[in-house]
Amino acid sequence: MQTINKIYKSNLEIKKSNFISYLCPYNEFKNLLNELKKEHIKAVHFVYAYRYLNEFDQIIEDKSDDGEPKGTSGLPSLNVLRGNELINISVIIVRYFGGIKLGTGGLARAYAQSVNEVIKISNFIKYEKKEEINLQIDFKNLSKIEYFLNKNNIYFEKNFYEKVNLKIKINQNQKKEFNDFIKKYS
Repeated sequence: MQTINKIYKSNLEIKKSNFISYLCPYNEFKNLLNELKKEHIKAVHFVYAYRYLNEFDQIIEDKSDDGEPKGTSGLPSLNVLRGNELINISVIIVRYFGGIKLGTGGLARAYAQSVNEVIKISNFIKYEKKEEINLQIDFKNLSKIEYFLNKNNIYFEKNFYEKVNLKIKINQNQKKEFNDFIKKYS
């Protein structure tokens, strides 16, 4: 399975209708959908599909035709995500109607093609399950730990209170090395 860590966008015009596809990490889906609805006020449809793993490692999927005829947009978009074995990903397709009706088959092909176009330009990374570690450290140790995390491409967020709070996402291979390293600063 593959995933992404940033948003990708592509444009496709079919019979004067414009399909703008956004492929994004699932955790950015709701914010992006709200932003797109504000940005594309004159758009007719905001079709979406997504797949993500829940805390029990079950694949959760959903889709929306957003006013298009039932099964002509959300399901074809979801099927493209499934066919490419993508996970923790959502796709939003903003459609500007161009005045020419595409028919149900034409709509299904247009939405699937639109998702395929954005997939073509996206850079995927191999999906690996990561564990979240919450850690409190002293300020004096922050630069050394940040250096280690950056050097090992370990994603982290930091907040400052009395101590520095780090939220780290780490895979099993990185966890042992990190545990050995962090013992020096605990």
